[in-house]
Amino acid sequence: MSFVSVTDVWQSYDGRSIIERVNLDVAEGEFVSIVGASGCGKSTFLRLLLADERPTRGTIRIDGGAPAVEPGRERGVVFQRYSVFPHMSVRDNIVAAESFATGLGRFFGAKLRAARARADGTLDRIGLAHVAGNYPATLSGGMQQRLAIGQALTARPRILLLDEPFGALDPGTRIAMHDFLTELRAETAMTVFMVTHDLSEGFKLGDRVLVFDKPRWDPDYPEKFGATITYDFDARDGGIPYQRILEKAPGLAPDIVSDIAPDIAGPA
Repeated sequence: MSFVSVTDVWQSYDGRSIIERVNLDVAEGEFVSIVGASGCGKSTFLRLLLADERPTRGTIRIDGGAPAVEPGRERGVVFQRYSVFPHMSVRDNIVAAESFATGLGRFFGAKLRAARARADGTLDRIGLAHVAGNYPATLSGGMQQRLAIGQALTARPRILLLDEPFGALDPGTRIAMHDFLTELRAETAMTVFMVTHDLSEGFKLGDRVLVFDKPRWDPDYPEKFGATITYDFDARDGGIPYQRILEKAPGLAPDIVSDIAPDIAGPA
């Protein structure tokens, strides 16, 4: 049964088409990676899933419910630019995320101590235990991004939306965050949509890899047509099956291949 249902979704701004004819059904607990050339509407699609924007046409339903008109607790998000509470310590940022998830508001007494202990466990897993008492302004950009990811995961939303969440991290930390996300996803069965320009990351983490591209193009009016889902790859066998992209999608536009898999695109 479909948990996230996207039906004939279009989005345009001031007559400029961004995405069009997007149809998608995603089961609960699936991890969907989204790749494609820059500017093809991937982040716009995430904002529509978040209900931060409403589509020009079409509907997005979660678990059969009515289309959302604004973001809610069931949707968590980490954008390219990290967003944390600057007036709270690193530890209390994680505690706040848990309190929002439970709907109980602030913790006090024994509940607060227990929540801080759980927060310390989370910070240890994401490599921030040594700065638990610091404020975000004292952290590097990469550390703040780790905190934002940890905060979003701690809230345990039913749907987690990630827009290039690991781009600012060094390779070792990136792998550790991959492991943390995989473990927490197994514990919670959350449904994840992740935009990435790293094809190996998309196939490593995702159950499916969607390619956004413009199948229609008007050279006189480049903004006339929007992007849509042109390929939907099954990635559940793991690994980095770059060769399957060419085998299964020989018509994939060269610029898309170059953008998402430069090592197989060859020289321009």
